[in-house]
Amino acid sequence: MKKKYLIPVGVIVISMLAWVVFGGETTEAVELTTMPSQGEFVVDVTSTGELRAKNSKEIMGPQGIREFRVNNVTIQRLIPEGTIVKEGDFIAELDRSEIMGKLQDAQLDLQSAESQVTQAQLDSTLELSQARDNLINLEFALEERQIELDQSQYESPAVQRQAEIALDKARRQLVQEKKNYQTKVKQNEAKLREVEAELSKKQNEIKKIRELMTEFTVYAPDQGMLIYRRNWDGSKITEGEQISAWNPVVAELPDFSVMESVTYINEVDIQKVALGQKVTIGLDAVPDKKLTGTVTDVANIGEQRKNYDSKVFEVIIEINESDSLLRPAMTTSNKIMINKTEDALFVPLEAVHAVDSLSFVFKKNGVYPLMQQVELGEMNDNSVVIYNGVSMDDELYLSVPEDTNGVERKMLSEPITKR
Repeated sequence: MKKKYLIPVGVIVISMLAWVVFGGETTEAVELTTMPSQGEFVVDVTSTGELRAKNSKEIMGPQGIREFRVNNVTIQRLIPEGTIVKEGDFIAELDRSEIMGKLQDAQLDLQSAESQVTQAQLDSTLELSQARDNLINLEFALEERQIELDQSQYESPAVQRQAEIALDKARRQLVQEKKNYQTKVKQNEAKLREVEAELSKKQNEIKKIRELMTEFTVYAPDQGMLIYRRNWDGSKITEGEQISAWNPVVAELPDFSVMESVTYINEVDIQKVALGQKVTIGLDAVPDKKLTGTVTDVANIGEQRKNYDSKVFEVIIEINESDSLLRPAMTTSNKIMINKTEDALFVPLEAVHAVDSLSFVFKKNGVYPLMQQVELGEMNDNSVVIYNGVSMDDELYLSVPEDTNGVERKMLSEPITKR
């Protein structure tokens, strides 16, 4: 009977031992370590950009609409972006409603100016005709006074004197009215010139408006691929959008021989970016394609753009290579080379810890770790250069050890100097 129960008890004991040795859970944490690396250390700033042509020919809408107090014009029709066009091909049709209103107002003003010219001509004719009749009457009156003077020679001296005075008055009045007539002629001529000039101005205005209205149908100035123009916020100007009278560009014909990548750098990294820095460029559409470029422009003023949490600065990168694969609006990945050190000692960022504004690493030193102060240099997204405190033979913890009680802290023998 007793042998009967020996086998099950043995199996249970063996199973428990196996669970403790192989299957039981352990509370001991796995501590990851790393070794310093030595070699080329690159500091760069990465960003996403968009391709555009460095030079392009602008397709302009009507350029004289400001003269007629039209500030914006709506695009009614616009051919699709990417269309290959030839010189003279149709590009867009713009809304003429506002300029048509200006034309109607100008036509009403023209009719008013024509009426004023007619009225001025009639007034001049009537006024000068009356003045001429008056001159004829004055000549007759002068002749009558002359007859009276001739007949007064047999009268008393007083009567003769009165006749002489009357003749002299009639003569002077005739002379004065002739001068007045010449003045009235000049006045009427000036008035006619004024209203005729206003009439000519209105006629020219209507002529300009009609010529301007022909520019509301936009044609290609050259051959190329049509690209939509961008607003200040990056959105495209398409059908239903408005173009400004101060910059009436409807679309563009880019020159693909020289391309640029337009990118936006955050306000933290922009301090590192400078003109002339080299850039490695990748294309999202062609992952195997690698290009090179140079920073040619860095904005001085930041801006708030969509999909960015903080202010960003526009950076222009000119691409060195010319390739038929490059097209505007392609997405690029830009790696701007800030600095490169040929022979540097560096460790992962996770291995460095800050304590009381000082930097430390935890070295593996037998059973207990050693907390070593280090002097840091440049850093990139993954690693940081160590100037002092670490050698190639050191094994470093990637995280703070669980038990740091009694850990020795070793400080640098020399003070850290700014390099």
